[in-house]
Amino acid sequence: MISQIAAVLLAAQGAPEFAPLVVGETATASVLDAQREINVILPPDYGDDLERRWPVVVMLDGGLQQDLFLGVGIHNWNRLWGRSKGVIWVGIETKDRQRELLPPTRDLEQQERFPTAGESEQFRSWLVGEILPMIASRYRTSDEVFLVGESAAGHFVIETWATGTEAFSGFAAISPSLQWDEQSLSHQIANQGASGSSLYISLADEGGATQEGILRLVEALPENQNWCFSDRRKDLLHSNSLHGLLPEALQFLLPTPADWLEEYGFVLRCDQKGSGSD
Repeated sequence: MISQIAAVLLAAQGAPEFAPLVVGETATASVLDAQREINVILPPDYGDDLERRWPVVVMLDGGLQQDLFLGVGIHNWNRLWGRSKGVIWVGIETKDRQRELLPPTRDLEQQERFPTAGESEQFRSWLVGEILPMIASRYRTSDEVFLVGESAAGHFVIETWATGTEAFSGFAAISPSLQWDEQSLSHQIANQGASGSSLYISLADEGGATQEGILRLVEALPENQNWCFSDRRKDLLHSNSLHGLLPEALQFLLPTPADWLEEYGFVLRCDQKGSGSD
């Protein structure tokens, strides 16, 4: 009965008109034998000041059916609270994550499980050489570009950071898969050192070789570099670390002058620059 009454009222008043909900732009690009989405979501006030230039966050696994809307939603929530600066959000879709995000492995079990893995260097060259220039030419970007990834994408982030590239201003590696290839990346950094831009890195309940690799890397981080290590083994799982820690990662990489954040519990729960602060 209620639905019938509502239908009559709508018919009398005129039903509301619906229109497409446009949240951004998307393009398709090809690398490693696969077409993939490049999704761009602009700040809501992007058109207010045509002279203003914006930082860019590049999110790996950023397809429409991947982590794009999770990342944008968290970023918008941060922005509304003044927790992190507004950005142009770029989601890079992945298709074969082990192939695209990880280097070759000597581990026979990993080779058998992921036979296509090992082309992260080619994927990185495509990202830096083709996609970043395309974004910079199309949108009003600043010179700040940040790379964000979780799990295998987190390994890609650390591997990129370790190259010392100037393509990115900062990095966030959430629960990076540093068990890969017998923990070779953390061994390499521990033995040879690495110095790059700002780095946010976290550890959840992964344990085992993943934990060993992450802790080895953190121990090797230089004191004179801007880094933030969030040790969340007691309260986060690998499955929910991205949801739980992306707000803090963005707060670290894109700080604002807001002086009310601590009052509302928006704090960085991490050791910074080896200070041991919580």
